[in-house]
Amino acid sequence: MDDRDSPAVRRRDLLGLSAAALAGAVTVTAPAAAAQEAEVTPPEDLMREHGVLKRLLLVYREGIRRIEGGERTPAQPLNAAARIIRGFIEDYHEHLEEEYVFPRLREAGRLTGTVSVLLLQHRRGRELTGRVLAATRHTTGARAAHTLVADMAAFVRMYEPHEAREDTVVFPAFREVVPAKEFLRLAELFEDEEHRRFGPRGFEGVVDQVADIEKALGIYDLSRFTPDR
Repeated sequence: MDDRDSPAVRRRDLLGLSAAALAGAVTVTAPAAAAQEAEVTPPEDLMREHGVLKRLLLVYREGIRRIEGGERTPAQPLNAAARIIRGFIEDYHEHLEEEYVFPRLREAGRLTGTVSVLLLQHRRGRELTGRVLAATRHTTGARAAHTLVADMAAFVRMYEPHEAREDTVVFPAFREVVPAKEFLRLAELFEDEEHRRFGPRGFEGVVDQVADIEKALGIYDLSRFTPDR
């Protein structure tokens, strides 16, 4: 589906959305969807979720740009982004990594030092997200805005190499140490958990929420990132 024509984007404006609609942690039960055969492998599933995180990091970058440029803090879009990070990335995506990926690497004696760093970064990320959530519940003053910029910048700086290392090193190693039968079982488990938490549309519904935030900030149009020369 072409996301320019997404029904979720057409039928609602970010600023009119309820808090529940923007929260990444909304739990919806969808047993029929969960019963379907898994369509993607566990590494592919985790990597496309990293794509969601990359788009949220761009939202943070836009917030930083505006605040540093003297504009008013876009508190509501930033809060919506932080809630998706909390619900979809930290409580769901990182839970899968911590429950199923990292333990298998440690059992195999693979990348144990890297796994320890990634776990520490998960904890630090949750601390930063907590502060961003608190700071964006309402419009902030100049001093609070400065702290918010620092926290968002720290989050971006940490998670860009974090997800890059997982995509290029950790997930390929994970594929190597998990037997084929177990790999299929995990694919189905990941699919079940996605739909249990996020409803029938799962990942696609979360992508629509991110697109709404991008539209509210004027950064949805991909062509605006193309250099003139």
